[in-house]
Amino acid sequence: MGSDIEHGHGHGHGHAHRGRLRRLLADARHLVTPHNHDSADKTDAAFESSRLGLRVLGLSFAILMFTALAQAVVVAFSGSVALLGDTLHNFADALTAVPLAIAFSVGRRAATRRFTYGYGRAEDLAGIVIVLLIAASALFAGYESVRRLLDPQEVGALGWVAGAALIGFVGNEWVARYRIRVGRRIGSAALVADGLHARADGFTSLAVLFGAGGVALGFPIADPVIGLLITAAILFVLRDAGREIYHRLMDAVDPALVTLAEEIITATPGVARAGSIRLRWLGHALRAEVDVLVDPAMSVVEAHQVAVDVEHRLIHGLPRLGAATVHTDPDGPELTHAHRPLIAHRPGGRSATRPGPA
Repeated sequence: MGSDIEHGHGHGHGHAHRGRLRRLLADARHLVTPHNHDSADKTDAAFESSRLGLRVLGLSFAILMFTALAQAVVVAFSGSVALLGDTLHNFADALTAVPLAIAFSVGRRAATRRFTYGYGRAEDLAGIVIVLLIAASALFAGYESVRRLLDPQEVGALGWVAGAALIGFVGNEWVARYRIRVGRRIGSAALVADGLHARADGFTSLAVLFGAGGVALGFPIADPVIGLLITAAILFVLRDAGREIYHRLMDAVDPALVTLAEEIITATPGVARAGSIRLRWLGHALRAEVDVLVDPAMSVVEAHQVAVDVEHRLIHGLPRLGAATVHTDPDGPELTHAHRPLIAHRPGGRSATRPGPA
């Protein structure tokens, strides 16, 4: 029995030694491996998001083109300038799917040595094209409305105009709901904004319906007046779309996301304080670069493990975060005057201060 006990004791010690050795080897491998959660699962999820976005764009493009073409036929024999403005807006809205589809396709490319962050910013370039298309439709609709005010023309086929307006409303509202739902699901601000744009188009279609009613009641000027109101509505959409794209180009994020990131960081065991927090959108995914302050008595391996824990918690706790880079700094009086300037002069951040207000 004694030999069995001794054998079991030795066997247990052997397992313990091998277990400690495996843990040390794992720590060493993790020490030289970048803090990176861009696994195959995340890559597959990104591809799936882009594929779903392309499907939405294809279907909504078909719906809006059908709607716009049906309205164009009615414009040709009715002469309604209000319906013309709505038709142009619907064509422009349908065409916004083209640059977005290209952006989704390009954004699926892997990062290269030149484009080290990948091609997610292609969505922002597509947003610029969308803004230009909206501006062009506003200018043309406004020009036609003013021309009809100065040179009034009879509007005919009012029943057809009203029917075309209803078609425009139904088509745009369906596309708006589809784009917004999927855009929120995959985290694409561009797709959500395009859905809101389609919803605004639906309400302009209802305005055309009221314009046709005004003409039927004996107010022929109602048609170009409604055309001008539609132009004003397009300009409001243009303002919102332009502001959205400007924010993306300037790396703006919702301040609530920064607050949430700070809460996640400070709640991580081993973190003394949160340093600078930088978030930016790349396509429909967020990327984070953060500094955390830890006890200066920690070993390199322990500080590294804190950084890994912060990264893991951020990726799983911050919505739409695809990757995070975490840097650890010593906290307390041991952070010498010689070391502080090195931290303070890092590009894009400070050592132990929150980002300033936008």
